[in-house]
Amino acid sequence: GLVLGVYSSEKDDGAAQFTSAGDAFDRLVSGKLRALLSLCGPPLKKGKTRIFHGLHQDFPSVVVVGLGKKNAGINEQENWNEDKENIRTAVAVGCRQIQDLEILCVEVDPCGDAQAAAEGAVLGLHEYNELKQKKKPVVTPQLHGSAESEAWQKGVIYAEGQNLARYLMEAPANYITPIKFAEHIEQKLRSFSNVKVHIRPESWITTQQMGAFLSVAKGSAEPPIFLEIHYSGGANTNDPPLVFVGKGVTFDSGGISLKPSSGMDAMRADMGGAATVCSAIVTAAALNLPLNIIGLAPLCENMPSGKANKPGDVVRAKNGKTIQVDNTDAEGRLLLADALCYAHNFNARAIVNAATLTGAMDVALGSAATGVFTNSSWLWTHLYEASILTGDRVWRMPLFEHYTKQVTDCPLADVSNIGKYSRAGGACTAAAFLKEFVTASHWAHLDIAGVMSNKDEVPYLRKGMAGRPTRTLVEFAARLSQDSHN
Repeated sequence: GLVLGVYSSEKDDGAAQFTSAGDAFDRLVSGKLRALLSLCGPPLKKGKTRIFHGLHQDFPSVVVVGLGKKNAGINEQENWNEDKENIRTAVAVGCRQIQDLEILCVEVDPCGDAQAAAEGAVLGLHEYNELKQKKKPVVTPQLHGSAESEAWQKGVIYAEGQNLARYLMEAPANYITPIKFAEHIEQKLRSFSNVKVHIRPESWITTQQMGAFLSVAKGSAEPPIFLEIHYSGGANTNDPPLVFVGKGVTFDSGGISLKPSSGMDAMRADMGGAATVCSAIVTAAALNLPLNIIGLAPLCENMPSGKANKPGDVVRAKNGKTIQVDNTDAEGRLLLADALCYAHNFNARAIVNAATLTGAMDVALGSAATGVFTNSSWLWTHLYEASILTGDRVWRMPLFEHYTKQVTDCPLADVSNIGKYSRAGGACTAAAFLKEFVTASHWAHLDIAGVMSNKDEVPYLRKGMAGRPTRTLVEFAARLSQDSHN
């Protein structure tokens, strides 16, 4: 199969404007492709396709897909590069049509941006069907032509990183337990000589005095794990690292503050923070990025049992602060509190944590963007610029003292794990809580609850867990590594 892009015509005559690969193929078939397209009615709209059979012996099936306007560039209103998004969408649609035809290999027109084309192909074809007997045919996308093979390969690596996060998030919670999550990541990193993986058991967590993390884990029969990854890509292994921290609740029932049963199955993805940051490190290693990264993932389940946290209990975090657990379903911040304290051991250039933290984040932004709470404009700028390129957007949220007062005004302890006005500004009070465990001057908290899954909002992702914003984290790390080079 072959997927070719065509731009919307600037003029009203409706003549198809091919990419250079489309032009070359049209010449190869003596202008038949252009002739057939013009016979098929009005010009192709963005993301719409036409399929032609029998045009060329090497490509029995050719899918032509609309790319929208040529040179659309950065859309200030949308906060992304429209060309790249159009290419990702068009290529994903085209590749899925080839898959529906049960053709096992597809060559993809780079459409002027081979990295975006590769991302569209590899993200668009991904589907979690490990546990089904009936599977869709596995289609292998390849670059059509040889001009942009390096950019294509980079796109494949970026997309495979996001697909790893999607795989971990989608898999059932009885398949991805804390230990199995850690082992899966370890296996992915085994081939890299500059990566060390430490799978820390409960006894280590106890010696670290991570009382907040342990208080959540004790409700489950699954023992907790603290996953620690050291990627030494920097010229000097002593250079201050970028530290990624991810919430790793492999299943969240809500604990004693039990969630409603409807939709609770999706809480197998409550380790999305850990999945995205660990996948970003796997990707950074595959790209051989020249910087040091440390990944930290506290992994456990949040279950109701005779040992579980009770509303009103007080627990002590690693930094000595006491926390009143007023809602056992606000558990992710308890894991992160201890992990963030531990992150300060590494003299970090920046600490970035990711977590499916609050339903309030989903209410605020839906699936359009990840909410970012940060004490550093430098860090914000890097994350924001990275997200324009990846199309996996971020949006800055407030870290006002206003919210801090709502979590520190607490009857029994130093801080409460929910804001005193309950649901008001829930994503903001959660961020204010985390800030109580941070002294670093460059810290960002990414609340990814709203972008956890995809229905149909991102056209190049199928329905299911989204693995967002893995590519933005990778692009951010890549930009940081260039910074240290200059």
